[in-house]
Amino acid sequence: MQCRAIFISLPLVFVSALGGLAQEGDATAGEAVFKKCAVCHVVDSDKNKVGPSLNHVMGRKAGTHPDFKYSPAMLAAGEGGLVWDEATLRDYLHDPRKKVKGTKMAFPGLKDEADIANVVAYLKQFSK
Repeated sequence: MQCRAIFISLPLVFVSALGGLAQEGDATAGEAVFKKCAVCHVVDSDKNKVGPSLNHVMGRKAGTHPDFKYSPAMLAAGEGGLVWDEATLRDYLHDPRKKVKGTKMAFPGLKDEADIANVVAYLKQFSK
């Protein structure tokens, strides 16, 4: 009986471990997904476009990139303590209007969790 339990449990451990790895993201794949974002954002420089630059976004308080006119909702989110990290970016990229009600970002979000993880991995490269 114990032997059978071990053989049943072992695959679950491996599946759980692989699930964690899938959330890490692939920066190269994220670069391709980021093309959807590049219409409004840049990541490789500190220049604002229609949206704020995402250069060094990780660890940045929401609504604080210089010389960008944020919506009152995004300013309030930052004043309320919203800081861009992996978890907050994942939530925001999934559904921007749900994460920050009143944001002026028109993009509806990314629905594929792998795409989100890949974009986050891509953005992290520019936040070191």
